[in-house]
Amino acid sequence: MADPKESRIFTSAKLNSLELKNRIIRAGCFEGLCQNESPSERLLEHHRAVAAGGVAMTTVAYCGVSRNGLAFGHEMWMRDEIKPMLGRITDAIHNEGAKASIQLGHCGFFASPRVINQRPIGPSSKLCTFRMSFSKEMTEDDMNQIREDFGKAAVSAKEAGFDAVELHSGHGYLLSQFLSPWTNTRKDSYGGSLENRLKFPKSVVKHVREKVGPDFPILIKMNLRDGFHGGLEVEDAVEVAKAYEKAGADALILSCGFTAKTPLYMMRGKVPLKGFINSQDTLLLKAGVMLFGKFMVQEYPFEELFLLDLARKVRAGVDIPLVLIGGICSLDNMETAMDEGFNFIQIGRATVRDPEFVNKLQSGVITETDCDHCNRCIGEMADTGVKCVCLEEGRALQG
Repeated sequence: MADPKESRIFTSAKLNSLELKNRIIRAGCFEGLCQNESPSERLLEHHRAVAAGGVAMTTVAYCGVSRNGLAFGHEMWMRDEIKPMLGRITDAIHNEGAKASIQLGHCGFFASPRVINQRPIGPSSKLCTFRMSFSKEMTEDDMNQIREDFGKAAVSAKEAGFDAVELHSGHGYLLSQFLSPWTNTRKDSYGGSLENRLKFPKSVVKHVREKVGPDFPILIKMNLRDGFHGGLEVEDAVEVAKAYEKAGADALILSCGFTAKTPLYMMRGKVPLKGFINSQDTLLLKAGVMLFGKFMVQEYPFEELFLLDLARKVRAGVDIPLVLIGGICSLDNMETAMDEGFNFIQIGRATVRDPEFVNKLQSGVITETDCDHCNRCIGEMADTGVKCVCLEEGRALQG
């Protein structure tokens, strides 16, 4: 068992010019705390608590680079009017001794038509069963606009005091959709070969780098595999990682899964079907999830370090820092990541369960999280915001 006093996980390390006090980053876990499409006081308090709990950097998620990139009405999108509140959030995080990152992305073909009041855009025209809507194939003008939106959003984040940005190129978001053969069936120079499918995502990374300058950290969340036949596989992911390294990324977060097709592949554990049903805002949607939820949200057994084997292949192919995510539950898991050559780790549910998880780990009070990966935190966040439902129920019983 690893000794926290001797653990490399609690040593400092750099991301570009940014020094982090340890190797633990709070993952970009969607919080559901941006009602009216804007950051809230509860979002501030959520990340302040996580920062106080000992992570080196916490990731605020999810922030759309433009309004047509939203999946829900309780997601924020980057614009001037929210920058003062974002500044308060970064100040609160900094006052607790941590750094702040923000996850920037676009939902592409699974954006909600009800929220954005228009037809979603994507690399190709495709039915999204998650929304029961058809996306519109993006034109060159669309791509130019979204590229500009990414650049402007990154600059705004920097102006609001964020220390880094995380570009979302995983989980079936827009950049990931261009990379995946399942969503990109274009016949022009942006479709077909992996080189072509990389063209637009790579141009976004390059543009963001130009806008934020050479010293500002850019992390990219990307898929090791999409999790289904016909999607992106790890062999292609290695080439994507190499391309992102050349385009200007400072670190890669190696994840998996497709929100609109394999949503729990990225997390593993139990399917909180009851929570998903209760969170729907119409009777028709509730009935749909009740009838078809088990087919739309598959269950994948949880294993510790469930992405390690795939991530090793990327580690062998690039030189920039890599962030391991997926089933990291204990100090021993973190030490394994260090032994395997990963520079940082990201955790999510452990800090939802207990914001003080990292401090307790470092002090030796605990050696692992007691989160049981029931995933009820994501099943019910649409109504109440992210929280450990089991913990709150236990407190209620004790009260």
